[in-house]
Amino acid sequence: MKRLALFAVILAGVLFAATASEFPRLGAVDSAPSRHVSPAYIQGSQPQTHTPNFVTSVLADYRGFDTMFETTVVFLAGMSCFFILRALRRRGVTEVYYYRHKPTGVVLAMLTPRRIPPRSSCFERIDADWMPQDMVVETMCLFMVPFIQVFALYVIAHGHYSPGGGFQGGVLLAASFILVGLSRDLRTVESLLTEKTAILAAAAGVCIYAGTGLLALCFGGNFLDYGAYASFFGAAVPAARSMGILIVEIGVALTVMATLVTIYKLVSSRGTVEEGL
Repeated sequence: MKRLALFAVILAGVLFAATASEFPRLGAVDSAPSRHVSPAYIQGSQPQTHTPNFVTSVLADYRGFDTMFETTVVFLAGMSCFFILRALRRRGVTEVYYYRHKPTGVVLAMLTPRRIPPRSSCFERIDADWMPQDMVVETMCLFMVPFIQVFALYVIAHGHYSPGGGFQGGVLLAASFILVGLSRDLRTVESLLTEKTAILAAAAGVCIYAGTGLLALCFGGNFLDYGAYASFFGAAVPAARSMGILIVEIGVALTVMATLVTIYKLVSSRGTVEEGL
């Protein structure tokens, strides 16, 4: 199997190298995309899609199908990582849990965590390779988290007017959770966004995107024809298209954020989602 995969990679590399010389130079003004495709998008974006940002009009309108399936690929990538990396608890194997007594710093190793309440004021669960966190780094990281999340929401909400959108906003939201994990521990991230919730959120993002397209059919439009929502929102077509794109961007952001956080948990904990960076 590995030899077959290696052969496929080498074959793809050879084909790419053989055809790369025929590609137009990056930014070449005399290439076909620069002479025909790009001007059509730039000049037709505003009158055809009523979207000021023609990058967003390309992503969410002209090629809305493509972006929907890109979002689906992101979700499937996360699920693939889950099924490949997730390590289930093995029966008969005794696990050791480490707890630190905050006033004295004494560390206890226990075979069952039930003897200590999850939110004990005297004990905190720590990783097996726990090291004291720098208070300045931890405080500053946690201080930055709400600002990152507010900026992420701005990027999502303003994606159809300025550079941004669901992919970028989702990455920023995921970065805020990862920053919490790096400054505290993985269990804190798990308490904020559980594994089950993250998977459901990732699936919900895809459903929101596809559902937005299907709902347009119910209002007499085409799939992902955001202008069909004008009667539903009681607004003009440009405003309805903006609302439709915003809903789609929210779906993309949910999938990207939840998928990245899920992958981070799996990779950092070697699939256990118990402890790690």
